[in-house]
Amino acid sequence: MNKQKLAVIALGGNALLRDNEAGTIEEQEQNTTATLENLVHLIRKGYNLVITHGNGPQVGNILMRNDAGEAMYNIAPMPLDVCVADSQGGIGYMIERMMRNVLNQHKIGKNIISVISMVTVDPNDHAFQNPTKRIGKIYSKREANQLAKLKGWQFKPSSKHQGSFQRVVPSPAPIDILNKDIIERMVREGNIVITAGGGGIPVYLDSDNNVRTTDAVIDKDMSSALLASTIHADEFYILTDVPYIFKDFGLQTQRKLEFLNYKDTLKHLNNGTFGEGSMAPKIRACLSFIENGGQKSVITEATKLSDKSYGSKITLNYDNKKTKS
Repeated sequence: MNKQKLAVIALGGNALLRDNEAGTIEEQEQNTTATLENLVHLIRKGYNLVITHGNGPQVGNILMRNDAGEAMYNIAPMPLDVCVADSQGGIGYMIERMMRNVLNQHKIGKNIISVISMVTVDPNDHAFQNPTKRIGKIYSKREANQLAKLKGWQFKPSSKHQGSFQRVVPSPAPIDILNKDIIERMVREGNIVITAGGGGIPVYLDSDNNVRTTDAVIDKDMSSALLASTIHADEFYILTDVPYIFKDFGLQTQRKLEFLNYKDTLKHLNNGTFGEGSMAPKIRACLSFIENGGQKSVITEATKLSDKSYGSKITLNYDNKKTKS
């Protein structure tokens, strides 16, 4: 098995689709290509790569197509786990095709493969008692009440549309990546592997060790960090919509945190420095990777990865050349 460095790159939603865009395939392909261009320098430096990705807008659209197909044509709707698998296949194909074209432009020969991935969760995870992850379309109160009775769905008020409701599902912690061994084998052989899309398809093992499904979604960054630790990656990158981790983001006291060690990052997290709806989950994923043996976690803007003047780095201990934050 070769000793080249292994990096897991987690593509955030904006790496594929921007907030102000309609979501056409042309837009997504253009965004994806621009992001993947930033990975070329790692490949040239000899890194083996695993690419993970989000699926929020895409799986939301799939769920709405489900609703429309059922209402208009009486097409049996597919459960959430199948919708996540659909998004993994579609997004994985797009990333794979764009990556092939990027490598072709740079005259780099590498195999690329997309892997549909299942991630185990604990069916007794406390998250199942408090569903929080909003998915799918916006409903009126009357529609939400009808669907709650008909399908047993749970709803909470929409965070963006006053007086409307949105389905919520649990977001349990990931425990294991079912196909981790073949993923590590393929990437160690020099192949680029695209996997763990949307946090993976949440499943659990029953008393007979059979794989069972559950209506849930898993945090993409936590699954990516778990995968990185499980396949013994050296480095973990989260590509998002900001170039740095910031202390007190959006406030007058805001300042960038360019270098952090594990202890200081955990202190900032516990002090509420990072927003729970934005940066805090990413920080937890980075810390999880570091505490499980990873050398370095990096959070940076999706098109800035190759520019070393951008990005915040988290390591177990400070390099004596770096300034503490």
